[in-house]
Amino acid sequence: MTAPTLDVGADLPALEIDPISRTTLALFAGASGDHNPIHVDLDVAKSAGLDDVFAHGMLSMAYLARLLTDLIPQRQLRSYKVRFAAITPVHGQPTCTASVTSIDDVNGERLATLELSVTLADGTATLLGEATVALE
Repeated sequence: MTAPTLDVGADLPALEIDPISRTTLALFAGASGDHNPIHVDLDVAKSAGLDDVFAHGMLSMAYLARLLTDLIPQRQLRSYKVRFAAITPVHGQPTCTASVTSIDDVNGERLATLELSVTLADGTATLLGEATVALE
């Protein structure tokens, strides 16, 4: 895999995810061991005052990490941090994006800082973050 050219202001190709289905939520719960019923049980979600179940935040985080590792060799990834900004409803369609905000020399290594986000079709940002990538 060849990493994309990373220049300040460059956008990496976006990763568009299929709408989140109940099946995806159930499979992620099984794979991750996170069986919080608010993600798979409509009655529990409604008793919490929600209209429907919603995706695990870690699922969105995994999709965003996939964007990075699909385009940049894992050996170049120096840091990856995110914060959750909003829930991803069932049937929500996430798009993962990354933009280069700076390039700096740190301890003899050239590093690119990427601004990360996961947004829904209506523009709601559900996950925001930053990654640092070593340039080769």
